[in-house]
Amino acid sequence: MTAAVTLSDVRRRFGAVDALDGLSWTAPSGAVTAVLGPNGAGKTTAIECAVGLQRPDSGTVRVLDTDPGTAGPDHRARVGVMLQSGGLPNGAKPMRLLQHLARFYAEPADVDAVAARLGVPDFAGTTVRRLSGGQKQRLALAAALLGRPEVLFLDEPVAGLDPHGRLDVWDLIRELRDEGTTTVVTTHSFEEAERLADHLVIMSAGRTVAEGPLADVVGAGSLEELYFSLTRKGAA
Repeated sequence: MTAAVTLSDVRRRFGAVDALDGLSWTAPSGAVTAVLGPNGAGKTTAIECAVGLQRPDSGTVRVLDTDPGTAGPDHRARVGVMLQSGGLPNGAKPMRLLQHLARFYAEPADVDAVAARLGVPDFAGTTVRRLSGGQKQRLALAAALLGRPEVLFLDEPVAGLDPHGRLDVWDLIRELRDEGTTTVVTTHSFEEAERLADHLVIMSAGRTVAEGPLADVVGAGSLEELYFSLTRKGAA
């Protein structure tokens, strides 16, 4: 499979801390890549480099064969992003916000359909500041889908969701994959990785400690056992 996302020997330092220490991994086109790792592994920093919110100190980042740090609006319209920080304006109401964001795209998705798929109309009359954590997650994911992205980055997309909400989001991610969308999901959840991943990346201490198709990486053992073995070594 061709790679829609490639990080090669990427380094990013904050003071004395190496957030990314020669990180390399790929996300195959049309597949779900799960990026698994402990807190501080560099997952969010890697995603922010991949969407152009940070510039690596060295190394190469390519998304759809383009450097996201210097990409123009045409490239950015092909990429959907849902970050942990959300970035949603507190005073806005959900549907009006989605309608506003849709106007930034030449051929946006149907706002009502996207919102309905994620249950946004259920809390449409509430301002963002008064939404629950799970409701904000649903709204942020809806916003990321408005441009019909070819590549979708989701940083812990089910954090704060109840069990029904998690299943809804996982079903949606599978549907997007079946439609050809490349999706990169960062997670702490073994269950999420096992349910979703076509391709798995395990990170520790700013480095990749395992990568490949899920079945190949895990083999005959368990993902949980492999993860703890590799991340302890990676942190050493």
